[in-house]
Amino acid sequence: MRRLRPLHTPRLLLRPFTDDDLPVVVGLQAARETHPHESTPPTPQEARAQFRSWLRHWSDHGFGYVAVEIAATGRVIGVGGLQRADIDGETVLNLYYRFRPDAWGHGYASEMATAMVEWAERELPTTPVVIVTNVSNTAARRVAEKLSFAEYRRDLYRGSPAVYYRRNPQNSP
Repeated sequence: MRRLRPLHTPRLLLRPFTDDDLPVVVGLQAARETHPHESTPPTPQEARAQFRSWLRHWSDHGFGYVAVEIAATGRVIGVGGLQRADIDGETVLNLYYRFRPDAWGHGYASEMATAMVEWAERELPTTPVVIVTNVSNTAARRVAEKLSFAEYRRDLYRGSPAVYYRRNPQNSP
């Protein structure tokens, strides 16, 4: 496995976090408006702990969640990417994305996710990519389906009803 280097898409730069990203990430993760399908967002302290855990994942594995920037401006509009996770005793790559509300509806999540899935299928082909999202999060579910992920289970995730999606690599976007 090679270390994930910054990825460029037609409109985005997907790059590892730096310490300078902490305020943006905390603002994004702790904002009520970025969590419309969850009962409560993380507190700023919990968001800082998430950020530190994301940096540790990078250190341990050479890849992880990334800052999502508009390439033309350098403005960070979200976070996303892949992290190792354990679901029912299976090691998987969790595909995650969260964007600022003013970035919703522009196709950025699909663009970021496509680049990350392509990287995973090239670099970690034996580890399945999954998406877990709230049942009511129709936007995230559309992204999953657009990327040829198929629902394989419904269950609770962190106490909320969730849909679990798994990618079929033969059905590329």
